[in-house]
Amino acid sequence: MNWKVRFKNPVFWFNLAASIFLPMLACLGFNWEDMTSWQAVGNVFLQAVQSPVIVVSVLVSVWNLLNDPTTKGLSDSSQALSYTEPKKSE
Repeated sequence: MNWKVRFKNPVFWFNLAASIFLPMLACLGFNWEDMTSWQAVGNVFLQAVQSPVIVVSVLVSVWNLLNDPTTKGLSDSSQALSYTEPKKSE
């Protein structure tokens, strides 16, 4: 995988955060409105890591973010591997 390019793309970071945090909120029955303090966010993480269902949900969500369904296996395409910056739309 072309990690260098992925790490330069802000969309990757947003999607990674959503892939981790949204399954936690959904499984625990919280809403965004419930996350009014860092203590509340920390409590969600503590509850989440104690639940095998949530841990598996987060892992599947992150897997789906990383996996490119247009290529065989886990690697990026040879074209994507040659990029040094995220590709701009044409």
